[in-house]
Amino acid sequence: AEFGSQVIDENGELDRRALREIVFSDADARRRLEAILHPLIAAAARCRIADSNSPYVLLVVPLLVESGLFEEADRVLVVDVPEQLQINRVVARDGVDRAQAEATLTAQASRRQRLERADDVIDNRGSLERLRQQIEQLNRRYQQLATTRQVRSE
Repeated sequence: AEFGSQVIDENGELDRRALREIVFSDADARRRLEAILHPLIAAAARCRIADSNSPYVLLVVPLLVESGLFEEADRVLVVDVPEQLQINRVVARDGVDRAQAEATLTAQASRRQRLERADDVIDNRGSLERLRQQIEQLNRRYQQLATTRQVRSE
């Protein structure tokens, strides 16, 4: 309703590409979208956290640094790649042109800002096997941190 029928496709579904073009070319539109979505996302995430019985919970929050959401998180994990590789991947994944991919990244925190906020970093430049190794290593670390935290709270 906020963005009108131009963001609804012929099947009555959200036209993500149309919405993306609006919010990444108009900062005010992006802020309006974030004001709608961020409280809903935060509430849903907090419910899922409360219902979890896992040793730890990972929240995937693409705009964590920009949004200020989840300041209470124990740790921040950044999955990092150089900006040019990130742009190439956005172009391939989303089927957008390079200018649109760059506009998307410009609207987000910089790589430097994300890395400054990170407690942990996964380097996603390499092979899938290298990525898996880093994830397994980090999982072991998070399991240990969760166990240590649980012992302290008992």
